[in-house]
Parts: sequence; structure tokens; C-alpha cells
Amino acid sequence: MTHAQIRFDDGLGYEQYMGKWSQLVGEAFLEWLAPAAGLRWLDIGCGNGAFTELVLDRCAPAFVDGMDPSDEQLAFARLRLEGRAAAFRRADAMALPFADDAVDVAVMPLVIFFVPDPARGVAEMARVIRPGGIAAAYAWDMDGGGFPYQALQDEMRALGMPVPLPPSREASRLDVMRELWQRAGLEGVDTRVMTVQRTFPGFDDYWTTVLKGPSVGGQLQALPPGDAAVLQARLRARLAISAEGRVTCVARAHAVKGRRFNNVQQR
Repeated sequence: MTHAQIRFDDGLGYEQYMGKWSQLVGEAFLEWLAPAAGLRWLDIGCGNGAFTELVLDRCAPAFVDGMDPSDEQLAFARLRLEGRAAAFRRADAMALPFADDAVDVAVMPLVIFFVPDPARGVAEMARVIRPGGIAAAYAWDMDGGGFPYQALQDEMRALGMPVPLPPSREASRLDVMRELWQRAGLEGVDTRVMTVQRTFPGFDDYWTTVLKGPSVGGQLQALPPGDAAVLQARLRARLAISAEGRVTCVARAHAVKGRRFNNVQQR
């Protein structure tokens, strides 16, 4: 088990593998968040801009600042949203390059389990939002089997293949999320479970998609043909495949939100 192998450096591959999932759950997340129009947003770990685009399309923001550690992902986001009310820069979630009280909404979409010190990341969110502002996040339920490609990971492990995990996977638990937000001095903390599903046209489309995954794609592409065939056979038996051959996968995410009403004091 290792964390270093999970790298996000292919914006198009990420879009097919995870960007579509991010927008599916992001729709439910934004409906729950119910933000006002005309706000300044900070999208922490914006990746290729999948969630940033959703905010621009659904929330009528004044502006969205996106930040991410991957230059390749940021380049994709800039092209994707060229001419829109958004700007992107490389930055660290644990040291946000923003002054205190700089934004109205700070979000971490599918990011908090990648932050080495989640408490520090949430404290930074609380610092940069204005009084009355919102700090929120959503993350796959990693411990509860909610990851979109859980079946793939399970079958890989059953065949003795290593599956890298994010460094802070426990931060995706609802109880941990709530505690992190409360410790950061945020108030009115609330959580929600969100379930979404995605249908692939066929198994070949599903397999092509997972080959582009940042965590296991390279490993899968390097499999000897015989080993790949065994894994594919196990997946065909495991996945929900319709009579027409369509593959439907279900994923579950946890979300949290809180507001900053007063000066933030660490607890």
C-alpha cells in the first residue's frame, strides 16, 4: 500500500475516469449547499476544472479561484474555462495563498483525503472565508466502500495486486469530517450522505476508463494479457451489467458544511 503512486497529471484521462463522477455528486452537493449568487468562490484541489465548471454553470458566482498542485491539471482547467470568471494557480491546500476574509465560499471537492494534514487544510479554509462564509467539502466514503471503482479495487486485491490509497482516507468519514469542521471553529456544521450512479455503454468502455485512472491505470496497462483477462472476467461477474451490456456503477460520498460567524479560534 502506497500513496505516492496516485498522481493527477492527465486532465483528459481524469475527466473520463473521475471528472464525470465529480460532477454527478457535485450536482447533489451544490443543491444541498444552496449558495446565493454573486459570491466569490475558492475551489481547493480544482484538478481539471470539473467542479469549477459546475459552480460557474449552476451558482452564478462573482468569480472562482481554482488551485491545485498539478500543473498539467491546471493547464487543462484553463483551456476548459477560458473566458469564464475563473482563474487558476498552483498552490498547497495547507498554505492557501489568500489573505484572511478573502472569499465567501471555500470548497474541497474530492480532495480532503489527499491533504496530508486535513485539520490544517480545514483551518486554512476557515481562515480565508469571510464572516458568514461557507467552508464545505465532499469525499468518497472510502472506508464504507463508496468509491466509484470499489469493485475494481476489491478484485485487484483478491488477485494480490497492490492498490494505492489516499494518505488521509479516514478524513472521508462523516464523524471525522464533523470533528474537523468543529475544531476549526466553524458553526452550524452539518453533514450529508449522497449516492450517485453512472452507466457505461459497455464493459469495454468501463475498462478503457479505468485504464486512464491516476491510481491504478499504469499498473493495469502493464498487466500481462493473461492476468488482464482474469481480472476482466472477475469484474464481469461482479459488476451490474444489463442485458444490453451496459455497466452501472454506484458511488457514495460524504459531505460537510459549516459557516464562520465570528473570529476563528482553533479548538
